[in-house]
Formats: sequence, C-alpha cells, structure tokens
Amino acid sequence: MENQTDRQTSASALLPAGYSIREIAREDFDFIWRDHAPRIFDENSQIFRLMSVFNDEEREKIKTLSARMGDPYQLRLGVYRGDEFAGWAIGDQHSSEAFYMRNSAILPEHRRKGLYSALLRHVVETVTEIGFQKIFSRHSATNNDVIIPKLKAGFVISSLEVSDVFGVLVHLVYYPKEIRRKMQVYRVGDMRPDAEIRGLLKLE
Repeated sequence: MENQTDRQTSASALLPAGYSIREIAREDFDFIWRDHAPRIFDENSQIFRLMSVFNDEEREKIKTLSARMGDPYQLRLGVYRGDEFAGWAIGDQHSSEAFYMRNSAILPEHRRKGLYSALLRHVVETVTEIGFQKIFSRHSATNNDVIIPKLKAGFVISSLEVSDVFGVLVHLVYYPKEIRRKMQVYRVGDMRPDAEIRGLLKLE
C-alpha cells in the first residue's frame, strides 16, 4: 500500500535557492543551541527551567540516569543558507517504533520561505526510511506557526498535556502507514469503519 511519505515531494525540492539541510554532530549542536535557542524561546515564554531548582547532587543523579539509557537513535539537523545558520530540528528514539521530534525552529530572519515545511518533510522522510512507525511531537497550544504546517503534512492531534515546564501542550502524531492514520480518525469518531477497519478489528 502506498504510504504518505511515498506521495510527498522530496524535502530538498521545497528549499529556496541557496538553502540546504545538513546533519550536525552532537558536540557541535550544543554550541548552536546555546547561541540561538534564547532568541526563539526566552523572549516571550515563561518556561520553567528545571535545572535551576536542582542541587548539585540531584543534577549528578540525573546525569547518571541519562547515561543508563543506552544508545538511542538521535537526529540533529541544521538549515543553512551557504554557511549562514538558519534553523534546526532535533529528535531522538523514544521506543522501538516511535521517534520524538523534540525541538525545531527557523530563525526569524529566515521565516516565511517554506523552510520549516521542507525541514519537517526531511525529518519525516529520514526517520521513516530508518524504520520508525510513529513520529510525535509536543507544542504550545497556541503555536500555530508549527502546528498548522504539521497538520497539513499529515500529523494529527493525539492528546493535550498540562506541563509544569511549558504549560498547555498539544501532542501531534504522524503515522507513515496510512492505515494507522485512518484508524486514528476512526477512533476519534470522524469516520465509520470501512471494510479494512472492520476486518482488522474483527467487527464482521
């Protein structure tokens, strides 16, 4: 069966002239995050910075627990115009089937050019090719600049969360296999079960 990714245009074809998407090493991304994230997230947000309330012992225990999580797949991408940094997307393996699209942004001076849509498509294509069967993300409930492009790309709303760190978050999920997205729509109640769904759920 043809899936959603098969029907998508290649991400590189959506990029404006002069822009590219590149993978970034973890050690390099830490410096990029330090330099650019405050411009995106600190000016208007009221994020609860968890590390500020932990003491040295608690921070050390968190570091130890993190080291015990093994070697999950991680993806760090940068958007560039020539050598000029323009945005990023990072994510990591959440389970054997799920990829968590953890954070992404386009710097203000590079917005309104379709870069986010191209970056999103690149992430979906990359992690689907690797084998992930579910891609999910969490967003401020009023962040329409990100939520709307994701809905247009085939993501669906799966839940709401009240986070002590970020406030009200919308959870979005993308299923590379069309049948899983159709099942999600059926579960919500927006469609009657067709023959495929009835067969899978043994309703006949």
